[in-house]
Amino acid sequence: MERKNLWAPWRIGYIQGLGTGPNAADDNKIAPSEDSGCFICHNLKHPEDDDKNLVLWRTDNHLAILNRYPYNNGHLLIAPVRHIPDLSDVSDEELLEMTKLIRESQRALSLAIKPHGFNVGMNFGRCGGAGLPGHLHVHVVPRWDGDTNFMHVCSDTDVISQSLTELLGLLKQVSKEQNLPAL
Repeated sequence: MERKNLWAPWRIGYIQGLGTGPNAADDNKIAPSEDSGCFICHNLKHPEDDDKNLVLWRTDNHLAILNRYPYNNGHLLIAPVRHIPDLSDVSDEELLEMTKLIRESQRALSLAIKPHGFNVGMNFGRCGGAGLPGHLHVHVVPRWDGDTNFMHVCSDTDVISQSLTELLGLLKQVSKEQNLPAL
């Protein structure tokens, strides 16, 4: 079988930007730090901007956020409130709640946009593919049969069929109707 590459060129601007700016030195550690541009920590500090920041849910220990650079329509990020880089730093309570939020995310997305399946995953460290290596998060990515189309193959362009703000509104509506997240 021929080995193929998975290209995600839309992420390069974000990744290249991590090593720039006044706090660039932090990128050589576990970047970005809580104080140097971690968008999850920023979102935590600004609940008044939840809609603008695409925050779906807040719990005592986690945020559920629509990915601003989605791999597919409905791509959610589940992140602990604490700025931690690795699963070994997660408490049992946080791990249980994170798992429940993955389940509730699948439920909300299934009701709202009816995907045929899901990818759920985590990337640790830059070499592991993490665009935000300092703040642990789980990707919940809805999938549909045949969701790789000619646009992606021919022009390195993904077609996302719904605006993020429209999808956020739909997911909030479904969440309210279904009392989600039901932890």
